[in-house]
Amino acid sequence: MPDIDSKPFHLAFPVADLKETRDFYCNIIGCQEGRSTDLWIDFNLYGNSISAYLHPQEATRHIPDNHVDRDQTPLNIPVRHFGVILEWDEWESLVERLRNKGIEFTIGPRVRFVGKIGEQGTIYFNDPCGNVLEFKAFKNRDQMFQPFTEIKDFEAVVMQQ
Repeated sequence: MPDIDSKPFHLAFPVADLKETRDFYCNIIGCQEGRSTDLWIDFNLYGNSISAYLHPQEATRHIPDNHVDRDQTPLNIPVRHFGVILEWDEWESLVERLRNKGIEFTIGPRVRFVGKIGEQGTIYFNDPCGNVLEFKAFKNRDQMFQPFTEIKDFEAVVMQQ
């Protein structure tokens, strides 16, 4: 386990439809609903506070992406995304549950950095308003913040991907 002082984070994000958002985050992701009004909803996402704010114009904005991995498949990582780092078995269970609920992954499930520092399973998918979520798990959680030892290590990992 990384040596960090974990505290819950808070994130607010735009949505176009509160009813769809409530259904997705409660019934698909498994969040508990907190406070809400006719303009926003708070959710408990694995002990973190996320707030969906009704703002249809912002919710429909294009999310740019970045070519983080230079792999054989032309998949780019959405620049704006959020999610949770799970234990490996939790991640595998979530992948299966999301598949059973018909969620289409935009990326993954895939394992990155196989056999290297930071080996991780990852999935990306969109909520009904187009917000991008990423859930991941590290094979060795102690490597979560461990840097590549040299730039050539990073280049080798990126080129392998």
